[in-house]
Amino acid sequence: MREDIARLFDAMAESYDDLEPWYEHLYARLHAILRTTLAPARGRPPGRALDVGCGTGFQSAILGEIGYEVHGVDISPGLVKVARRRRPARAWFSLASAEDLPFPAAAFDVVNCCGSTLSFVERPERALAEIGRVLRPGGSLLLECEHKWSLDLAWAFLSSLTRDSLGYRTSLAELRRQLARPLREGFWLDYAGDGAGSMRLRLFTLAELATMLARAGIRPCRRWGLHSVTNAIPSTVLHRTGLGRGLGVVYRALRVLDVAVASLPPAVALANSVVILGQRQPLDSRDGDG
Repeated sequence: MREDIARLFDAMAESYDDLEPWYEHLYARLHAILRTTLAPARGRPPGRALDVGCGTGFQSAILGEIGYEVHGVDISPGLVKVARRRRPARAWFSLASAEDLPFPAAAFDVVNCCGSTLSFVERPERALAEIGRVLRPGGSLLLECEHKWSLDLAWAFLSSLTRDSLGYRTSLAELRRQLARPLREGFWLDYAGDGAGSMRLRLFTLAELATMLARAGIRPCRRWGLHSVTNAIPSTVLHRTGLGRGLGVVYRALRVLDVAVASLPPAVALANSVVILGQRQPLDSRDGDG
């Protein structure tokens, strides 16, 4: 699976930063949260930051802007090539998997793992364990991944009932099979791609994310839900180069509301993307079973 994902992102490397309306909103919010939550404390040197699933390095650049020495890793040679070509000051990029990070223990003060990176990882619990290993005690993790109980799942189900009228390319039989799983358990689901092929994404529940983070020695501090209100419009409709005037007006209004409610529990519970700020705990206070 890892090779398939690498080829998928290699194919879109040069156009990776051409954001569709869906991603414009997602990354605008993510970057605002990143700047606020991972900014170094006043009077303290910034230290080192790791960007896991760095893509073309646009979040690495933000980490550099707020003072960190940045190391970015990605499994796509094409994306890493673009990141190196655009490399900001004090940033280094390498080809590596989130499940096997090539760094010593406690090497970083902050870790950023966004852009749904964890949802593409074959063994997400292993990736979070690796992030916990390289994050120093007291250090911060900003994590964003795909959420199971979102309106998009309802849209995919409706599409499967109406001969794929919304273009999710997910069969009714597959959706029924996955939804038969325990409520607290996530699953893998194939979604339509954006011209480079289909994407197999892991959809997480909040409960299983909490369990995996605890086992990695990371305590969640804050949570946000992105694309909760905006997902009143199916994601497949927003995965296009532009919107008509009327739909554009509606979407902009929904974006404002999405931002306003992002930290409220109902928004987190129904969001397409969940963002979690966590803190690495000392070794002797880990809650998980290691």
